[in-house]
Amino acid sequence: MKQSYIENFEEWEAGFRFSAPMRVRFSETDMFGHLNNTVTFAYFEQARIDYLKSLGLMNDWLDPKGERIPVVADLQCDYMKQVFFDESIDVYVKADSIGNSSVDIHYMAKNTKGEVVFTGRGAMVQISKKTGSGAAWTEEEKELFFERTRN
Repeated sequence: MKQSYIENFEEWEAGFRFSAPMRVRFSETDMFGHLNNTVTFAYFEQARIDYLKSLGLMNDWLDPKGERIPVVADLQCDYMKQVFFDESIDVYVKADSIGNSSVDIHYMAKNTKGEVVFTGRGAMVQISKKTGSGAAWTEEEKELFFERTRN
């Protein structure tokens, strides 16, 4: 399957530097023991939060006096292999491109055999709590995304 957001899979895969471990819980499966296709979005959310925390970007957003918050503008998932109850997977996260107030975040999940089980992408926009409009990334914030992508 060819995902429109991946030009060269090997290069794309090699660009990930951060991952978050997940274990499939019974409540996240259907009657056949497969991971429910809606749960991948919860995994993306958890991995994205862990990633953003690792960059140091969550502090201002979680501060009740902070003026900016992140919102997800769109999110998609492409399923490649079945995932079952009690499996362990690693969900990888990276910033693919950074705009003025947005960032396109890419995801890749691998099972313990190292097989890619699903991929995804989504745009996240930083907005002003007061106006609801996009709030530009600082140069320091952009650099945090770029550093993690390069290292």
